[in-house]
Amino acid sequence: METTLRGLTTLSFYAADLEAATQWYTGFLKIAPYFKVPGYVEFRIGDYQHELGIIDSKYAPDGATGNPGGAVVYWHVDNLQETLDKLLSLGATLYQPINDRSGGKGAFVTASVVDPFGNILGIMTNIHYLDILTSNKPGLH
Repeated sequence: METTLRGLTTLSFYAADLEAATQWYTGFLKIAPYFKVPGYVEFRIGDYQHELGIIDSKYAPDGATGNPGGAVVYWHVDNLQETLDKLLSLGATLYQPINDRSGGKGAFVTASVVDPFGNILGIMTNIHYLDILTSNKPGLH
């Protein structure tokens, strides 16, 4: 099936203190970045090895603000409350509390935080993600 957007490749965050951000995400993710060059580090994470890049904020585009932006990318997690608690204990601040967006069915439950570097990190449990993960459809693995 052909579509314009084929899949998430790299999510980029900015941090004024790249070393501190690298250490923070290494601690949270429990893995070291697989790629590192001056001004940029990249982690491969999750079932599909999506890329989370952290860029020194001196390379941010003109007009970027120091405040969290309006877009939230949500990462599927197995235990939403546990993951949220861990992020908060590491110094993230609550951006949006746990919210069941499926009308109480638990199919799509989200929360988000702002990391210590000003980036919004969304987490969620998502039944569609799990369905695709366990599907045998060609091209989905």
